[in-house]
Amino acid sequence: MTLTETPAAAAPKPPRQALPGRAWALVRNAWRGLTSMRTALVLLFLLALAAIPGALLPQRNLNEQKVDEYIADRPKLGPWMDRFELFDVFSSFWFTAVYVLLFVSLVGCILPRCYDHFTALRTPPVKAPRNLSRLPHHHSETVARTPEQVVEQARTQLRGWRCEVRPGVRDGEITLSAEKGYTRELGNLVFHLSLVGLLVAIAVGKLFGYEGSVIVIADNGPGFCTTSPAVFDSFKAGNVNDGTGMTPICVRVKDFKAEYLPNGQAEMFTSNIQYQAGTDLDANTWRDTTIQVNHPLRVAGDRLYLQGHGFAPTFTVTFPNGQTRTETIQWKPDDAQTFLSSGVLRIDPPGGLYATEEERRKNQIAIDGLFAPTALFHGSLLTSAFPKMEDPAVAIDIYRGDTGLDTGRPQSLFSLDREMIAQGRLNKEARTNLRPGESATLPSGTKVTFDGAKEFVNLQVSHDPAQQWVLVSALAMMAGLLVSLLVKRRRIWVRVYPSPDDAGTVDQRRAVVELGGLARTDQAGWGGEFDRLRARLLDHTKTTSGE
Repeated sequence: MTLTETPAAAAPKPPRQALPGRAWALVRNAWRGLTSMRTALVLLFLLALAAIPGALLPQRNLNEQKVDEYIADRPKLGPWMDRFELFDVFSSFWFTAVYVLLFVSLVGCILPRCYDHFTALRTPPVKAPRNLSRLPHHHSETVARTPEQVVEQARTQLRGWRCEVRPGVRDGEITLSAEKGYTRELGNLVFHLSLVGLLVAIAVGKLFGYEGSVIVIADNGPGFCTTSPAVFDSFKAGNVNDGTGMTPICVRVKDFKAEYLPNGQAEMFTSNIQYQAGTDLDANTWRDTTIQVNHPLRVAGDRLYLQGHGFAPTFTVTFPNGQTRTETIQWKPDDAQTFLSSGVLRIDPPGGLYATEEERRKNQIAIDGLFAPTALFHGSLLTSAFPKMEDPAVAIDIYRGDTGLDTGRPQSLFSLDREMIAQGRLNKEARTNLRPGESATLPSGTKVTFDGAKEFVNLQVSHDPAQQWVLVSALAMMAGLLVSLLVKRRRIWVRVYPSPDDAGTVDQRRAVVELGGLARTDQAGWGGEFDRLRARLLDHTKTTSGE
């Protein structure tokens, strides 16, 4: 090696790509990976996997009390689960991230496919292969027709196919290319576009919708009007909806009827209601209708669902001066099979009965106990034998003292403040079982009478501005899926040229016909269709044949 020669190892290295170029390549490759169909399928699987905790664990937006109990029972694990938003799955950052990535991935992979499909529709069918005998389905025969007549017959029989006639390489040769089944890809695109539309519609509903539940006493109770979130017992507004601007609807419940099987299982709930909406509010016109489970009232873009029911005992408290207070309030069903219910009733003494405010607070009445729609006693212990109200009774503890209504602290609707009992500010004065019309008298002379019970219904008002689009998208998804599964892509080619006679000269009155068929997707059933097409195209007119 001479001194002027340069070793191969000392060859100059290629220049490194500039930083902007590497960054652009990284972004481009990440986008290609995100918008691939494989990534979309993985994200769809992750979305289904991420929804599992939302189905297995209590969710704060549905039952905050149960979430608090779940965390309290697991003092070490519960707070960590709460940090990862396992009790707010469908509004968590990680579920939203998967949802958004799936949406972007679907859009990114569907739009190029739409363009490719549009381009394919404008592209003529491909030319006939040079050797049709190599195709899965092939047929060749000689017919007593001219090439032009054979091609014209084929075009007539291939009505509905995309056809293209081209001249062949031989003298007098004509080829025909035909394709069918482009609606398969169209159905596939409709399915995926509808899936994107479904995701968008659900997101719009979550953003701009609202949902509120309220308990209403049946038997022409006071009813409610959707004028404010404050009228609901629980209210959940959309992410960009603060609860204002709701559609005004007024509802009152005339009656409620529950149908049960002999074993006590509920079969159907039916409620006759009256409602006002739109111009009915100005005219004070009430309209009658009936709602059932899964058969809501649809009015003014909202839906009114009948979700459940329960019982509201009625008590009359007669104070020593003869004044009375009557209250009806819902109690919570503790047993879904027999509707044994528990609850609390708090009653303030009438004004003027006691000289001072402190004395009035010391004489408040609280009733805490159980209600059975069909009473069954085991000694003095009360339980319920059937969920229908056939023989109602209550087992109650009657307290007198400060119920805590004036403390400003939040009170449970279904239980007393045990702190007031522990401090001796609320004292038990009687424990008794009562049937309708029966009474219990306290040492102070106050009499508590059980008047019976009424039924209440749990109504839910739901507003979803994209509900119709959810239905349209779901139907379009099913239609697109059926089309993509039932339609097959297939191609057929016909090559026709004049047949030479025994002397080697061309006979223009006879033609050699070659047929070739190819299924672009699943070949199941294509062989039989190819044979039927062959019979139609050639009309069984043969002189010699060969396969």
